[in-house]
Amino acid sequence: MVNVYSNLKGFPKPDEQPSYYDSLANIGSFTKNPNTELLVAVTTEERLLGAVLYFDDMQYYGSGGTAPTEKNASGFRLLAVAPYARGLGVGKALSKICIEKAKSFGNQQLIIHTTDYMKIAWKMYEKLGFERSKDLDFNQGELKVYGFRLNLAY
Repeated sequence: MVNVYSNLKGFPKPDEQPSYYDSLANIGSFTKNPNTELLVAVTTEERLLGAVLYFDDMQYYGSGGTAPTEKNASGFRLLAVAPYARGLGVGKALSKICIEKAKSFGNQQLIIHTTDYMKIAWKMYEKLGFERSKDLDFNQGELKVYGFRLNLAY
């Protein structure tokens, strides 16, 4: 994950966002929390294609802003797709799994965040039905982080 994020054009580098990159490097530590899963996509040869952190309970989401206080909500964050797997639908597949997990858990909404440096993912999220939710926006240092919600209560 560190490799994916550190190679995003214009995205802050590890020396600019050390705590963020520490989270990426230690992604598995999030799964110590209840109902938190690291979902991975791999080839039949077990080559990693992508990964995402899924949270049934937003109190463990670990972001800035108000997202961790949201009730009746699931979330996912830190979606990463290996450069050699881009364009194969890996990010979309991982996102859809998170949507289904949130529905199965019975939450009414799914919350995510993205940045200007992740426009391809941003467009994908909108196609999946996520809508901008400015009340979830926050700044991580100099980095503007944008919130999105998907209504699951229909």
